[in-house]
Amino acid sequence: MVEFDTTLWSVLVLGLLIGVQHALEPDHVAAVTSLASGTRSRRSVLQQGVAWAVGHALMLLAVAGSAVTFGFMMSDGLAGWLEFVVGMMLVLLGGHVLHRLIRDRVHFHVHRHDDGTVHFHAHSHADVDTSEKPFGAQHFDDPHDHVHRSALPWRALAVGLMHGLAGSAALIVLTVASAADAVSGILFVVVFGVGSVAGMAALSFAIAVPLGWTGRRLTGLHSIVRGLVGGATVTLGVVVMYETQGHVWFG
Repeated sequence: MVEFDTTLWSVLVLGLLIGVQHALEPDHVAAVTSLASGTRSRRSVLQQGVAWAVGHALMLLAVAGSAVTFGFMMSDGLAGWLEFVVGMMLVLLGGHVLHRLIRDRVHFHVHRHDDGTVHFHAHSHADVDTSEKPFGAQHFDDPHDHVHRSALPWRALAVGLMHGLAGSAALIVLTVASAADAVSGILFVVVFGVGSVAGMAALSFAIAVPLGWTGRRLTGLHSIVRGLVGGATVTLGVVVMYETQGHVWFG
């Protein structure tokens, strides 16, 4: 039985605060901002951020919890390659934002009105929210009023899982150094994950307000913001790749 003395409470509070700070690291912010940049819905932005944070926390709990319980340790070489994969992922996310920005995809589909009339029509998806569905869009700017069922943000969850795997090496060291036993170590990882969810939820809300406002009122500025987000994410991804495995490329 773990005694909740002053030292343990201090360690858990520290874990919570570090978790919040960890969620706001540049590569995490870049990933979630890129995932959310294509939407004008505040709810969707929050869903993207929370899904990332949940995936991140679950992977941290699985890996760091295994380390505390069974003594599993991650080698520096593996940790470096995982960070390299995160860099590649950032390049892909940023590149997708830029691709989505410049494309003007025409979508053809059959549309049924409430009175039973069915017709075939086409419209462009340029500058339209496509985040809610993997293949399609919500047609916010389309004069036809029809609803598509929302999909869960699986991509954000997967990105969070990958970020959690890459960041677990540092958390293992921190947990082992902070925890007196396995149970308190697990508690530390749990509150760290809760802190990262809280931090990313707050960040997502902060992102949602300007993205929603520019998307509805200043389309040109919204496009500029998306372009900057995509370019910054690609750049950060390249930097991460170079810093983690640059010695492999250049000796």
